[in-house]
Amino acid sequence: MTRRRFNTLLAAAALGLAVTSPAALAAWPDGKPISIVVPYAPGGTADALARLLAQHLGPKLGTSAIVVNKAGASGIIGEQAVAQAAPDGLTVLYDATPMSINPHLQKLPFDPDKDLLPVTMVAVTPMLLTVPKNSPHASAQDLVKAAKQAPGKLTFGSGGQGTVQYMAPELFNQAAGIQMLHIPYKSGGLAITAAIAGEIDMGFFNLPAASGHVKGGTLRPLAITSAQRNPLFPDVPTIAEVIGKPYEAYEWNGVFVPKGTSPEIVNRLYTPLRDVLALPDVKAKFDGLGSRIVASQPEEFRKHLAAESARWAATVKAAGIKKE
Repeated sequence: MTRRRFNTLLAAAALGLAVTSPAALAAWPDGKPISIVVPYAPGGTADALARLLAQHLGPKLGTSAIVVNKAGASGIIGEQAVAQAAPDGLTVLYDATPMSINPHLQKLPFDPDKDLLPVTMVAVTPMLLTVPKNSPHASAQDLVKAAKQAPGKLTFGSGGQGTVQYMAPELFNQAAGIQMLHIPYKSGGLAITAAIAGEIDMGFFNLPAASGHVKGGTLRPLAITSAQRNPLFPDVPTIAEVIGKPYEAYEWNGVFVPKGTSPEIVNRLYTPLRDVLALPDVKAKFDGLGSRIVASQPEEFRKHLAAESARWAATVKAAGIKKE
């Protein structure tokens, strides 16, 4: 046994992780299909990107990768299913920002930090602050001015309390010194429909979900939540430009496995995922959706998750939202 292998065994034992034998690792996944659980409904950003990855990941591993949607409770149902799955690398989770938000809003039936292991952060996707086509607000500055003149009168919609569609506007409220009223819907798609119909004054919607409506003229973009302007909408200012203060919010997507999965299998998943994300056609499709590929290493992703959790915890506290 090499010293490196011995050190890996010691580190894994200290963390309570399983260690896969060299023979089993060499065969893994041994033709067995890999289930990629998306804890959200089909048609959203996470679902679309997961299916794109699955298309290329299966051949890289010599097997099939199948996307399974287990939607409900802002992602909690699907997350719990993976947290309780066998730690054999055959069931993985493709999750998003609600994982960093939900623990600060309600008591969960599992612990995301302890029961799931990060493999890689796949990408980040900004949101567009959009208004109905007939909105009286011609710019984000106009909207902020109106919100300051009538606190609590302007409304924004989201797909529910645990979504980034809800928390990004709350962060905007705090950064801009305004107060807007949250109107929850059963899904992000219904919130977009409400914005198009003029039932709400505005919404923060993921760029892939909003861009078609913007191009079709049913929604107007006033600002984008990324730190820099996006090439797909170069004339749309960032929120930081609008309010003159730092601001950034986005939906991250990433891959996780159940606790107890061996470090070797985590790496066997990370390496082909990284390679898939480097493919020119995959990058082009992500770029076309307005998403930026990250492909971080597991430890980098772990640090990002800790920072995200702290940020949304502070946002929830400042907004006075009580944990259910």
